[in-house]
Amino acid sequence: MVPNKVEICGVNTSKLPLLKEEDKEALFARIKAGDEQAKEEYIKGNLRLVLSVIKRFSGSNENPDDLFQIGCIGLIKAVNNFNTELDVKFSTYAVPMIIGEIRRYMRDNNSIRVSRSLRDTAYKAIYAKENYVKKNLKEPTVQEIAEEIGISKEDIVFALDAIQAPVSLNEPVYNDSGDALYVMDQISDKKNKEERWVEDLSLEAAMEHLNEREKYIIRLRFFEGKTQMEVAKEVHISQAQVSRLEKNALKTMKQYLV
Repeated sequence: MVPNKVEICGVNTSKLPLLKEEDKEALFARIKAGDEQAKEEYIKGNLRLVLSVIKRFSGSNENPDDLFQIGCIGLIKAVNNFNTELDVKFSTYAVPMIIGEIRRYMRDNNSIRVSRSLRDTAYKAIYAKENYVKKNLKEPTVQEIAEEIGISKEDIVFALDAIQAPVSLNEPVYNDSGDALYVMDQISDKKNKEERWVEDLSLEAAMEHLNEREKYIIRLRFFEGKTQMEVAKEVHISQAQVSRLEKNALKTMKQYLV
């Protein structure tokens, strides 16, 4: 994949329009009224989001034109379902949907069976990473993992990428004192039922019943679209702890939203 490709699917990415906040609000008002031209203009004004997302998949062997088209489908779905009454930026809402659409495409179109050697490399890297976090209380770099297990960082990245698409969202990837951490806890996906109700209800009032750390984690996860791994790094705790705190916070909030 060419990360700095100028033209994708006939679109000159160097000339993509950039909408101002007041323009976005005006366009969405027209979109709600059924104006298809406004929707098309809004989508074009947010194509930079798709471009930024597909750069995250630069290590894959997928054609950038294909990823861009799939990303645009995710963007269109985000426009169709976005609720302007929630205190959430459109980009925060749209990016996880674009990523999810691309991941599903890669999963469904992955006809190559991952070799045992690739899986072994990936699991060695994951195990080394977990041990590093336990010892140093911080996330290791790919280079540090490579030095620990004696495998080149390029091979590690390739192996980890190879096992991502076929993995079930319900597969446990970490277990801390019986509290399992699942793949779905590591990504933002609109199909996650806990996120669905968060998008549909008023968050601010319910969040008043949380402590400061829980509020901070919820804001990072649902307003800024960060993964649990990114949140763990920012607040200097383990990903398993973030998972527990997040689930407890959501449970508390639900009590005040019934």
